[in-house]
Amino acid sequence: MLDIYALYVEQTAITFEYDVPSVEEFSNRIANTLDRYPYIVAEDETGILGYAYAGVFKARAAYNHCVETSIYVKMNERGKGVGKQLYAELEHRLKAQGIINVNACISWIDTPDEYLTQQSPEFHSRLGYVKCAHFHKCGYKFGRWYDMIWMEKMIGEHVVNEK
Repeated sequence: MLDIYALYVEQTAITFEYDVPSVEEFSNRIANTLDRYPYIVAEDETGILGYAYAGVFKARAAYNHCVETSIYVKMNERGKGVGKQLYAELEHRLKAQGIINVNACISWIDTPDEYLTQQSPEFHSRLGYVKCAHFHKCGYKFGRWYDMIWMEKMIGEHVVNEK
């Protein structure tokens, strides 16, 4: 999985991380995620094709029904349905945990360049996510400024109760 992520760090503005994390750091991230949320891996006979996970949206109790999602698919496997399958399973597990809102933080540029296309927003849109926020020139990588958008999807009913 780290090999997949490393290419996104080194070759794209999809993540705003500059340095590839160590194996230990990456392992700790996975372990911390699994304390509360699912971490889904897709693989076939050739190995790992991609992974998706959820994380804390905001660390306040009122946000307990919301998560931030992340997905990374092997570069040569994109567009083959792996991401759709990963998100379907992730959403299934999140629903079982009582999660209602799934949110994706996505890098954006008006005119695609060699580091960032509009594939991620298009992918999320096809899965039912809608754009709900746009922050301008908030990420700096590869000597240029990138925007960040948030996309959201409701995967459950918003029921009113005592709290």
